[in-house]
Amino acid sequence: MSGRVVILMGSKGDRDHAEGVIAQLEAFGIDYTLRIASAHKSVRHLLGILDACSEEEPLVFIAVAGRSNALAGMVDANTVHPVITCPPVSSAFAGGDIYSSLRMPSGVAPMVVLDPQGAALAAAKILAVSDEELRARVAAYQAAMTENVVKDDEELEHE
Repeated sequence: MSGRVVILMGSKGDRDHAEGVIAQLEAFGIDYTLRIASAHKSVRHLLGILDACSEEEPLVFIAVAGRSNALAGMVDANTVHPVITCPPVSSAFAGGDIYSSLRMPSGVAPMVVLDPQGAALAAAKILAVSDEELRARVAAYQAAMTENVVKDDEELEHE
């Protein structure tokens, strides 16, 4: 069993960014659930989702929320499961809203991965710790990435 990833979006507006996470999770064969909850607008709803998942093992949360991105910190502070935050890149505030994902209070430590496929890979690696088959799929993915780089280099060398 590869475990499951719960993708929490702050709003429907985060769906496009979450699709990149979903595509990579599907490529790894990882089950996922997509939910919407806001750390500001629906705290009780969010805590209910976390409570419903509290006994599930293995489980990883990926928070996809922009602006203040309080979602990742709120989730991390209220679960023992790993939390990855993958906020949509924004040009608002000259991109400064990313600091809300990087600067967390003490005792709150979600992993920050900006690339959606990278967030899915991080989740896969976490789940692969206890799943040999998933670990093999991650290794195959990494080998394919290496092969592509070597192939590109060989093509460049022969130009």
